[in-house]
Amino acid sequence: MPSAPAPDRVAVPTGRAAIGLLVLLGSLTAIGPLTLDTYLPALPEMTRDLSTSQATIQLSLTTCLIGMAVGQLVTGPLSDRWGRRRPVLVGVAAYTLVSLLCTLAPTAETFAAARFLQGFAGGMGTVVARAIVRDLYTGRAAAKYFSRLTLIFGLAPMAAPAFGGLLLGLGNWRIIFVALTIIGVLLGTVVIWRLPETLPVTRRNAGGLAAIARAARTLLTDRIYLGYTVTQGLAFAGLFAYLSGSSFVLQDVFGLSTGAYSLIFGLNALAMLATGQLNARLLDRRNPRPLLITGLSLGLLAALGLLAGVLLDSRPLVLAALFLFLGSLGMVMPNGTALALDRHGSHAGTAAALLGGIQAVIAAAAAPLVGLGGEGTALPMAVVVLGGAAGSLLMVLTLARSR
Repeated sequence: MPSAPAPDRVAVPTGRAAIGLLVLLGSLTAIGPLTLDTYLPALPEMTRDLSTSQATIQLSLTTCLIGMAVGQLVTGPLSDRWGRRRPVLVGVAAYTLVSLLCTLAPTAETFAAARFLQGFAGGMGTVVARAIVRDLYTGRAAAKYFSRLTLIFGLAPMAAPAFGGLLLGLGNWRIIFVALTIIGVLLGTVVIWRLPETLPVTRRNAGGLAAIARAARTLLTDRIYLGYTVTQGLAFAGLFAYLSGSSFVLQDVFGLSTGAYSLIFGLNALAMLATGQLNARLLDRRNPRPLLITGLSLGLLAALGLLAGVLLDSRPLVLAALFLFLGSLGMVMPNGTALALDRHGSHAGTAAALLGGIQAVIAAAAAPLVGLGGEGTALPMAVVVLGGAAGSLLMVLTLARSR
């Protein structure tokens, strides 16, 4: 557990304040999956309504992820200089306005551009939330906190597709982005009211662009930090392959209804949530790295099962493999994030920015690969998931290995 705060550190919240901060940081972190997942059930409808192809609609997922990467890369270093509250306030306000803009998009191309801006704004809150955790905690305590965040973070992908499906019963796909606009307003109100400043003025980087460049150079020359960062990126690539391809694969290839797809999606998110809480308990007795390797090994086993299920055209095997793969990420994400950020507390915002940015870029590069095989096949999704799972385990065993 964290030691008593030094004079230039803020006190670690306790009691109700700690619970409130956990929920708020979890909500800021959940903006990403909420933005990505809520409209997944609407992708087939959007393909028809905007008179475009599956690949073009999936491009909006890619542009959103690229926007998140750029938003994190820009905002993280600025939060080391300006503090944590101001960038979050700007990001939530921008997210609200751009979500409203998405409802007015007349074409798939315009929508994809708006999604880039929405991802940028959402990434601003996500990166600062990670930096705030690193401001307050280190080591196992940080890994446990990131696991607790999974309890909130996991609710977003679990509820988002079902929420999107419910909204589709009330109108067309545009109503989903009206709902995201309302969520942005509510979240902004809570941020103004409850988000503390966790980076005192005495700990802020005041050297301008030169200081930012020095911090980035330090991070990019740290082999172990890069190893954990790339590990996270490849694991997230497998997750994003699932996000971008599962609605088409499970509904069009394996014949699930919209309601059944939302249920399966929710169960898979529940697996990630439950494993995240198990991980927090295991951290009382084990270090984060062995738990990370265990999670990655389970993910690779699940990816092999997914490929076998696709080749054998076995829906039960595919569903079981996806459940295990999503569950393994509940152990991978918190431990990998804590291990990467733990090495660079003096510029946690920049470290979180590179972590999130590289993660989003790798995932964005994986998304188009899912659609390469065209409609009616699940093989590309299975291959991308397997590649991400194998690559992430390889990185943590080689590049991120202490010598």
